Amino acid sequence: MRYPQGGGLTAERQQFREGLRLQAAERFAGGEASSVIAKDLRVRVRSVQRWRQAWEEDGPRALRSQGPASLPRLSEKQFAQLEAELARGPAAHGWQGQRWTLSRVKTVIGRRFHLTYTIQGVRKLLVRNGWSCQIPARRALERDDEAVAGWVKETWPRAEDSRRPMEPGSSSRTKPASP
Repeated sequence: MRYPQGGGLTAERQQFREGLRLQAAERFAGGEASSVIAKDLRVRVRSVQRWRQAWEEDGPRALRSQGPASLPRLSEKQFAQLEAELARGPAAHGWQGQRWTLSRVKTVIGRRFHLTYTIQGVRKLLVRNGWSCQIPARRALERDDEAVAGWVKETWPRAEDSRRPMEPGSSSRTKPASP
């Protein structure tokens, strides 16, 4: 079972789940009903039925853990090298502007490590290693923070005070005086 944000079952949890399946296999051999096994093991009946079908086709070895769904394609050392490349900035790799995009990171991975990733795979790789997708705030180069602060203190309160005072409204558009 895979989870969002690049997660998955830990090795301990995989062993626990495998243990449940093997306990169920012993009980299959005893002829117990799937509903009884599911209740005792605290799993869904449908899961026990799937396990039973696999057990009937290939025996207990079909219920053994298959290991992680996929192994990371970049090692820890390679990811550290990738981070060093990203720290150099996009301009060092021939792109205009100072913004990393997933497609640019994908290209750097391809050039540096000769691996192909999908855009979604690059996103999962970065999130798994503590990176987040962020869009930089756009601000004018000519922005004067002191002038903005003064406007917020002086002009904005006057603009808020100029609103109409709240009066009891009417439920009728055609007869405003009606309740």
